[in-house]
Amino acid sequence: MSGFLFNDVIFGPVRSRRLGLSLGINLLPLHAKYCSFNCIYCECGWTPPNQAIHPDFPSRGEVSMYLEKRLKELHADHYLPDAVTYAGNGEPTLHPEFAGIVDDTLGLRDQYAPDAKVTVLSNASRIHVPGIFTALQKLDNNILKLDAGSDHLFSLINNPVEPVNFAGLIENLKKFQGNLIIQSMFLRGNFKGQVVDNTTDEEVEAWVKLLPAINPKLVMIYPIARATPLHNLEKIALTELEGIGEKVRQAGLKVQVYQ
Repeated sequence: MSGFLFNDVIFGPVRSRRLGLSLGINLLPLHAKYCSFNCIYCECGWTPPNQAIHPDFPSRGEVSMYLEKRLKELHADHYLPDAVTYAGNGEPTLHPEFAGIVDDTLGLRDQYAPDAKVTVLSNASRIHVPGIFTALQKLDNNILKLDAGSDHLFSLINNPVEPVNFAGLIENLKKFQGNLIIQSMFLRGNFKGQVVDNTTDEEVEAWVKLLPAINPKLVMIYPIARATPLHNLEKIALTELEGIGEKVRQAGLKVQVYQ
């Protein structure tokens, strides 16, 4: 399965179940996935086993030019987005000019769509990089992935391309001092001959236990909504997700559950 890929640097705006009317920014190569994870549920499909050594990222100047052009069009049409979102064909913080692009985006947002929230959808794999960390702190919605409460399940679900120290990842999430949103996908299935299920009482308890120290502004809980590269994954019912969400509320955190 090739997955769904974005063929433009700027796409949309599209209706998002979490962000409202969202104008997307794809900082990754066009027509190919480029990511530090190989998540079993990724709508972009599997991460290629031999990713380009020198990937063809859009330049900082190109991103700024295309974004300004689209914002001008939307401003003229009185159809301004609720969010300007780094998403696209993989992990946006892999772009070597990510920090500078964030500054450009904030400036253009202020000029053309001041009510829009500049947002990132990130797997958190590069939050240990000082420049990335500083750039993420500037965003209105710093949305970072945490799909598991244990190293074993993290490795199965998110399937990092390079080894990731799970305990270190949690410590780095804490360094945002609450200036982040946690997004978590819940699912069931089988991968590499092993059961994958982050909805069990044991796994939910381990995941919830991590959240108070991270202290996110919001926890987003959601199920599979699109085709996945691993075909045996099960979409979790809303009632079950609401039960998980209630455990987050009992831990003293704000949560939003999506279908």
